[in-house]
Amino acid sequence: MRTRWLFVLLAAALLRPSPATAQAAPAAPTNDDCLTCHGEPGAVRADGRPVVVKAEAFGASVHAAAGLACVDCHADLARTTDFPHPEKLARVNCAPCHEAAVAQYSASVHAQARAKGELQAATCIDCHGMHDIRQKTDPVSRTHHLNVPETCGRCHGPKGAKGAPAVFTQFEDSIHGRALLAKGLVVAPNCASCHTAHEVRRKSDPASHVYRTNVVDTCTKCHEGIRPLYERGIHAQAVRAGNALAPVCSDCHTAHGIASTGTNDWQLQIVRECGTCHEQSLRTYRDTFHGRVTELGFTRVAKCADCHGAHDILPASNPLSTVSAQGRLTTCRKCHAGANENFAKYDPHADPHDTRRNPALAYASRFMQVLLGGVFLFFGMHTLLWFPRSWQLRRDRRRSGGSSSGREA
Repeated sequence: MRTRWLFVLLAAALLRPSPATAQAAPAAPTNDDCLTCHGEPGAVRADGRPVVVKAEAFGASVHAAAGLACVDCHADLARTTDFPHPEKLARVNCAPCHEAAVAQYSASVHAQARAKGELQAATCIDCHGMHDIRQKTDPVSRTHHLNVPETCGRCHGPKGAKGAPAVFTQFEDSIHGRALLAKGLVVAPNCASCHTAHEVRRKSDPASHVYRTNVVDTCTKCHEGIRPLYERGIHAQAVRAGNALAPVCSDCHTAHGIASTGTNDWQLQIVRECGTCHEQSLRTYRDTFHGRVTELGFTRVAKCADCHGAHDILPASNPLSTVSAQGRLTTCRKCHAGANENFAKYDPHADPHDTRRNPALAYASRFMQVLLGGVFLFFGMHTLLWFPRSWQLRRDRRRSGGSSSGREA
């Protein structure tokens, strides 16, 4: 590599400008000048790290298409005449051309992590590449819509940064991931669809697109038809009232491992998910025929959403609710076509411990408990009292049997 530069310096000496033009600013090195060394397959730094730049990769890049030269990014070499140049160069600054993107990145969790010394956090080149940067519309670009999950997965995957959750694996198995990666649907969301591209913030940051109160806005960018249903439901009302425990999309559907709602596994899981907030309702539901069957793993019976709705859940006191006095019969007839008014009076959450809600059931339950306890107590005492008599009878029989044998002898 140094031999090549001897020829370069010799040529420069032969073409040295005259004294009249000696004060003129030196010309910036051209791309060909840089590739004299960096185009060599074996080009390395003193510490052994490769510094090879593939001419064909750079030639196909967005920067080459824009007419940029090496020294446009490596600005400290723009006026150098000392070759080989120092190994430690100034860090490339993308801001002069990409001011808005750099400003967004500066507010991101990645920039904050690097400021704290976590140097494995992503920078521009980790996502976009270095000399082979392509337009995001180019199918081979790291930031092409179909390639974003793999790009993010290099850090946020099973082989990613230490301690990073394997969210890529969860996404890959989700309905979004299968639509994007397996079926190639560019309308399916990728990581940037929810987290944005440059201004990725922590979910605890109120400005984050995945902050709790912003999740509905983020999800309904695609699921637009669900927005009005959720907004009129009791959950959205609780969120607007400042209830931090009220569910948003990710509470029921999860964040990265979102599954199809038509699968048996999801339908069984959502019953348990509803029970994380509605513990008493889950307990009383499990006591019914519907609950017993779902607990056995079958889904062809009524579950929470079948009666209460999925997104537009309303309190029973609201006449528009599917479980209101006015709407209950219609709801029951979705499964039980011959249901009548008396059938609809069935209480799917009857509680034998609640004398106010179900007085007849509560008192009948107590009577049965007393009756059952009394039966066990009576026969238990009977058994205890009979035991001495039984023991006496067995002893008398043994004695009678012994005497009879002696007389016969």
